Amino acid sequence: MTRSLTTALRDETLAGDVKPIILVDLDFSTGFLRFWTGYGDLVYNSNTYTGTGTLLTFESINETTDISANGVGMTLNGIPSNLISIALTEHYQGREASIYFGALSDTYGLVADPFTLWKGRMDTMTITDSGETATIRLLSENRLIDLERQRERRYTDQDQQTAFPNDLGLQHVASQQDKEITWGR
Repeated sequence: MTRSLTTALRDETLAGDVKPIILVDLDFSTGFLRFWTGYGDLVYNSNTYTGTGTLLTFESINETTDISANGVGMTLNGIPSNLISIALTEHYQGREASIYFGALSDTYGLVADPFTLWKGRMDTMTITDSGETATIRLLSENRLIDLERQRERRYTDQDQQTAFPNDLGLQHVASQQDKEITWGR
């Protein structure tokens, strides 16, 4: 898939003094959690991203030329224990996760539109609690992983009615199962 940077972001990355940043969008059932790899709050596209400094780390983000589902892992360190309840109670599996690459200007403003590095779905979360602070490791999978999942659909009228209630295309399938057909008469 061909992708390109905005002109402003491309020029900033070619400049001598690059200030790269990473932005993360995590879609939990009660709303988005947004982080970035800097300090303080950053507003992009009318959304506020909370700075994590060096506490947010990523495993390598791989992209291949073949059709394969490459996941990514991210770790958030030093979280206060009272915020762990969000990770324990929120519905997150299968929900959207996005990672963006951006850059800051000389005045520490966001340069143009960040580039989408990776998009997928949240999969599993591991929490390590040391008492005062905790570490959360979130593994996310690429949407291509759905190609490897088995489909639990059947060619029956009952199954068709769950997806399309008024479709009568499979209503005679059950009656055809044991029907004897004589050829040549």
